[in-house]
Amino acid sequence: MDRRSFIRKAGVTGVGAAAAAATLAAPAIAQSNPKVTWRLASSFPKSLDTIYGGAEVFSKMLSEATDGNFQIQVFAAGELVPGLQAADATTAGTVEACHTVAYYYWGKDPTWALGAAVPFSLNARGMNAWHYHGGGIDLFNEFLATQGLFGLPGGNTDVQMGGWFRKEINTVADLSGLKMRIGGFAGKVVQKLGVVPQQIAGGDIYPALEKGTIDAAEWVGPYDDEKLGFYKVAPYYYYPGWWEGGPTVHLMFNKAKYDELSPTYKSLLRTAAQAADANMLQKYDYLNPAAVKRLVAGGAKLRPFSQEIMAACFEKANEVYAEMEASNAPFKKIWESIKGFRKEHYLWAQVAEYNYDTFMMVQQRNGKL
Repeated sequence: MDRRSFIRKAGVTGVGAAAAAATLAAPAIAQSNPKVTWRLASSFPKSLDTIYGGAEVFSKMLSEATDGNFQIQVFAAGELVPGLQAADATTAGTVEACHTVAYYYWGKDPTWALGAAVPFSLNARGMNAWHYHGGGIDLFNEFLATQGLFGLPGGNTDVQMGGWFRKEINTVADLSGLKMRIGGFAGKVVQKLGVVPQQIAGGDIYPALEKGTIDAAEWVGPYDDEKLGFYKVAPYYYYPGWWEGGPTVHLMFNKAKYDELSPTYKSLLRTAAQAADANMLQKYDYLNPAAVKRLVAGGAKLRPFSQEIMAACFEKANEVYAEMEASNAPFKKIWESIKGFRKEHYLWAQVAEYNYDTFMMVQQRNGKL
């Protein structure tokens, strides 16, 4: 066979083989990427674009990775169900998924809160390390399975602020009788120090502060707090929010619906969730610096909680943990895992990270950055 004849015949064979392969592959691709359409209930309003936007980022990435075959439609709080009922609606199958913070449901069982944030736990990097490499995702899903759910980290706000106060708080005695919008674990802890916890929806906080119905309120951090204008009626802006050192925002799925997914879709869902998780933290880190400067320019007075207050809250938090460990086996199992890693995390963090950051902060304060 001469060279030209060989090339001509080989070319025809190659084209034919490619066409045949494409014909055979198409049904396989269709089978592995079936059409799936889910609805997701967010616990957040659209106005909080960073935290609400986490679900939109997740949905977009999943759609793009599947050529539009896996679609998740995101609904803001109140559009389908109230924001604080998003997980309940997912369990019931009213929606297939939700984007929420697990500590919202701690009243049903305090174990819920451990997947998100509890007082004096881990910071954002620590929570991510525990979730992804310390068995946290699997441990929390053992609990979520009892609720008919499967969950994955889907965002983090980083350490939050301690909240807005109408007057300065310098000592533990100043907390006595203080009416504060604060929920979950933190409310139970500060209650031991004389604070009167209040459960108030986000949209009702400003008028309550303005009228003096409450004396203080915690929300999230500079970027989100700025939108609500608290500095106009409660100018003292305290930090840190020791009850939320690194709160994980979760994507939760109806477990039966999740189990129906193909291995490919489960893998892509996990990948998109982890990408959305990282993206939210990065976005907050980028937006908060400018926001806190604007707040201070607008009249906010930044104040750190005193070491006396921090130490007293730490002591009372440990009392609460001891009570819960003694009465709740699932809580104890997860909390012991977090505590074990917390000790190692802060041992390492004070070596290189702490010293590097401290040096750079001194340079910033000296006007050298």
